[in-house]
Amino acid sequence: MPKNSVRAGGVPVNPFIAFDAQHRSLTWELSRRDVLGRYRGASAGMAWSLISPLLMLGVYTLAFGYVLKSRWPGATGSTVDFALILFLGLLTHGLVAEVMTRSPMLIVGNSNLVKRIVFPLEVLPWTVVLATLFHLCANILVFVLLSALVRGTVPWTIVLLPLVLLPLVFLSVGLGWLLSSLGVYLRDIGQFMGVASTALLFLSSAIVPVSTLPANYQLLFHLNPLTFIIDQVRNVAYWGVLPDWRGLALYAAGSVLFSALALTVFRKLRRGFADVL
Repeated sequence: MPKNSVRAGGVPVNPFIAFDAQHRSLTWELSRRDVLGRYRGASAGMAWSLISPLLMLGVYTLAFGYVLKSRWPGATGSTVDFALILFLGLLTHGLVAEVMTRSPMLIVGNSNLVKRIVFPLEVLPWTVVLATLFHLCANILVFVLLSALVRGTVPWTIVLLPLVLLPLVFLSVGLGWLLSSLGVYLRDIGQFMGVASTALLFLSSAIVPVSTLPANYQLLFHLNPLTFIIDQVRNVAYWGVLPDWRGLALYAAGSVLFSALALTVFRKLRRGFADVL
């Protein structure tokens, strides 16, 4: 049994269940269908995976860069540089936000699978995370192209971006297990997650540099699990600085532990899924 496994009802709990030999092909196929299904029927098709982040960047640049005339400390002071820094925060938040908003209805929306005893419901949150990672990669591609065009360079440290985001992926999967299982019994969770994800955005360093805030507010922002990862993403993708390896290791350990506990809760609650649905 892996070191990070625990037991729930005598069943080994493996947070990486989606990647074992038994479930890998199923997980990838469901993720592929999720991605393709989003753009089915659209004239631009998969091109929307690149168009959408560009439109989002344009809206936030107009609102914060030109209307509010916000600038980021330490940058050149140009609106374009502010837009790139802001974009990195938004794409990082987007990974968690989509998982939070989709997970509460994940089991409810696939109630036909609940009655299939042999179907591994545990892989469903992984399919949401992997589909979201596809769009995250599209956003990163947009950032790289814009950075090369506007700044004339992309720091080599950007190759470390997958390592920086990996702990957040573990956290997102844990949220998927927890929220999808609770959403079967508490349908109001789905309504609350939209507000919660917005709060995570505005109470993180995605839009506001924490160093510019009053001291009594900085603690609140640092307690936000997104703030640390957003700062590390900017370090490797924009500033060209190596990440805080010790902080990432601690964050990853906490994320894996949270995922294991969330999977334990998921497997305990799934015993009543069929009765509720």
